[in-house]
Amino acid sequence: MSMRRASGFAIGLVLASSAFLWAGDKKEKAPASGMVDSGSFGVFVRGQRVVTETFSVQQQNGISTVKSRLQDVGDSVALKQHSELEMTGLGELMRYDWTDGTGSLLVTPNNEFLLEKITSSPSAKAAEQPFLMPSTSAILDNNFFIHREVLAWRYLATNCKTEDASTKCQQGPLEFGVLVPQDRASLRVKMELVGREKVTIRGAQRELMRLNLVGEEFSWSLWVDDKDQFKLIRVLIPDANTEVVRD
Repeated sequence: MSMRRASGFAIGLVLASSAFLWAGDKKEKAPASGMVDSGSFGVFVRGQRVVTETFSVQQQNGISTVKSRLQDVGDSVALKQHSELEMTGLGELMRYDWTDGTGSLLVTPNNEFLLEKITSSPSAKAAEQPFLMPSTSAILDNNFFIHREVLAWRYLATNCKTEDASTKCQQGPLEFGVLVPQDRASLRVKMELVGREKVTIRGAQRELMRLNLVGEEFSWSLWVDDKDQFKLIRVLIPDANTEVVRD
């Protein structure tokens, strides 16, 4: 499900000491280290589960690490795609690694650029591609939905606050830029709060907060649980007949 074929992805920043989770209360300090989130997402196409994404988001010694691994349904042995994203406490990229067991890529900051190194096989020489983007730009690669959770956290921390136990955001969408390493492309996307909605998750009705994520050629809906640290619960991609649900 590439960026263009699956209708696109978005941006994030600020995975700094989990501060995005406490953005509504500036008086409360975020924990210095520990696990921020972990679990798995089921990816369903036309109602059929096709991929499971296992992920973790951890903050340790001022470094935020987002790890993700994809596994095809029914294939419990073969190594599939996995990625690791590291950022400083200020949300600046340190490195991003991706591999599918054969090819690999690495993104690192290089002065005012982001430099991507792509290797098609273990024995191949790496090709390089620079992007004129700051180190605070987000890495949101294909297929890794935990990156979309980080985007939602950044949007909420940047544009919203909590008043009387409810989340209120500035009107209008907020625009971000993002690098998609597998596509070797940079994009501009927008995110906007829609409001609280009742949705059915595995047969049970839940009230969640909906965010819309749109770009030039795609429109997605994301639902996060504002009662549980704004964790991503569901993603709907209508154009691809795809639904992503937290297990």
